[in-house]
Order: sequence, then C-alpha cells, then structure tokens
Amino acid sequence: MDASVIFAARALVLADLQARGRATPDAVSVLEDAMSQRTWWAEQWPEGEAYVAGLVAQDVQDALFETTGRWPLCTGCNGPEHALYIQPDLGGPDPMWVCEETGEAVAPLGHL
Repeated sequence: MDASVIFAARALVLADLQARGRATPDAVSVLEDAMSQRTWWAEQWPEGEAYVAGLVAQDVQDALFETTGRWPLCTGCNGPEHALYIQPDLGGPDPMWVCEETGEAVAPLGHL
C-alpha cells in the first residue's frame, strides 16, 4: 500500500474535525485507530486504496457517535439537529459530506 494514501486520508479527516471544533485529543486518537485499521485493510485489498479516505471518515464518525455524539453536524439547515454523512456510502473516489435530511452535497471530505 502507498503510505501517502493513509496520510492523505488523515489530513482530510483532521481538517474536518478542526473545522467543526472537534479535533480533541480523544477524536485524534480515534482517527489514529481508524488509520491503523484501514492501513491493514488496504494492504489486504490494494485495489481499495481509492476508498480509504471515505472509510476512515466513516470510521471516525461512527466511533465519535458512540462516545461524544454526532459529527459533523449539518449547519446549513433549520430544524432538528442532524448530521452529515459520506457519499458514496462505502467510500470511493471523491467522498462528499451530504446532509442526511436533504440529501444535498455540502462539501468534499476535508473541506467543511
């Protein structure tokens, strides 16, 4: 596996954590754990490198939901609090954050 892929994924997710004020030590530890798991995953399936960034973001999102709540929250809609999610659902090239209420693309991963 090309190590730059996992570090690029880290940079994108960390940028979004920082953009939403969630780059706490605990969140960064979650990110590091996700990187470690996805490094192993990508070594087993090298053709899946294009999916790594979106999958790392989903892993961090899932882990944060378990410990501190939804991340990232949608800031573009009125109404009840809701999150953004990564599209395509199982990762892929050019992952985007999408509003779970409207289905509208909000920002590419790393650009919240």
